[in-house]
Amino acid sequence: MLQGCHLAWLGALFLGLASTLAGASGFQHHSYEEMVRAMFAVQSECPYISRIYSIGHSTEGRHLYVLEFSDNPGVHEALEPEFKYVGNMHGNEVLGRELLIQLSQFLCEEYRAGNHRIMRLIHDTRIHILPSMNPDGYEVAARQGPEFNGYLVGRGNSRDVDLNRNFPDLNALMYYYEKTNGRNHHLPLPDNWEQHVEPETLAVIKWMQNYNFVLSANLHGGAVVANYPFDKSRDPRIRGRTTYSASADDKVFKKLARTYSYAHSWMHKGWNCGDFFDEGITNGASWYSLSKGMQDFNYLYTNCFEITLELSCDKFPPASALSREWLGNREALVSYLEQVHHGIKGMVYDDNNNPIASAEISVAGINHDVSSGVDGDYFRLLLPGTYTVTANANGYLPSTSTVTVGPAEAIQLHFYLKTAPKDNNLNIKNNHGKKNLSSPPKIPVNLGPR
Repeated sequence: MLQGCHLAWLGALFLGLASTLAGASGFQHHSYEEMVRAMFAVQSECPYISRIYSIGHSTEGRHLYVLEFSDNPGVHEALEPEFKYVGNMHGNEVLGRELLIQLSQFLCEEYRAGNHRIMRLIHDTRIHILPSMNPDGYEVAARQGPEFNGYLVGRGNSRDVDLNRNFPDLNALMYYYEKTNGRNHHLPLPDNWEQHVEPETLAVIKWMQNYNFVLSANLHGGAVVANYPFDKSRDPRIRGRTTYSASADDKVFKKLARTYSYAHSWMHKGWNCGDFFDEGITNGASWYSLSKGMQDFNYLYTNCFEITLELSCDKFPPASALSREWLGNREALVSYLEQVHHGIKGMVYDDNNNPIASAEISVAGINHDVSSGVDGDYFRLLLPGTYTVTANANGYLPSTSTVTVGPAEAIQLHFYLKTAPKDNNLNIKNNHGKKNLSSPPKIPVNLGPR
């Protein structure tokens, strides 16, 4: 993380170099320095609702800057969900990077103009925008330019590692636990995992550990489709064939993907880039099986639901195409962000009204739990319907309620857990009676490329 004085110094520098918000960006491709100047220009125009922080460094030492929007920047407010957008994971897939710079300017400008929709979104949501996860790869791709950029030039980081094949593989463990009644969420990381990931991947994982994200999307290029978990097939023996690999929240993920697709100007039409995707959405493994990807890792390691947005046939579109792409994606970017406010949310308290962190929230019929954050608040994305929900924490008696979820704002459902009698503590099992496999057996994993 940058120290406050360092940020202030950089802010003053970039403010002097970028006199206006529009002048800092416009519809153009941004080098790393130009991207950072544009971010600081936004922050200087909207200082009371934004801040910039770094989650770490790239392999070549570039800061991975995040621009946050909130009515209380830098602070998690109980029952206010955390959302993130991640762009430019593949360095040569650049549209997402430019869209997120433009989205940042849009949020600032519309807030200042009194746009009630945007004002409400910023007041009720903590929004984190990482325009470039792979700034080193981008610089390699940018040197080729839009006209000569190849399919792979700049895709990986400076060590030529594909960051979307670099996260710990929790799918294999999840598929094993499905057969053994093991954990269904917040799966343990393998031993020495930090030694096997790139600096950019490590920074993003630490980011996930420090913020209780509820919803996310990462922006790619090379196709036009909204892709949702699971990315990895349950059968590693399949070669040359695709199989649907549904998560426990398959219906929710389909709704999230459709939200983006139908709000997008042409994604939902299906025919794009010579391919057809019904409604403009696809299950990842149904398209092709991918191991060690970021969206599956989000779902299996954290409370966060993430989808992958493929946004352009051309990985490095010319600057002249950026205006049209922004207009085609603007409503979709906002509509998808608003989905973080659906389902249920609430607090988990003990007998003395103290919040309980790490309580497990389970929904009957859906084999994927979420956990309360450090402030005792939880968020559970759900489709409209009636659900039986249980809160459970070690040392407390579980509590169950029935709730009806509507199509609008999230329903608040609070839980008050009573301390379990001491002689019964040993009978309370982790994960609602499921086996607690803290040291799972080694599982053979397919580590081949896609």
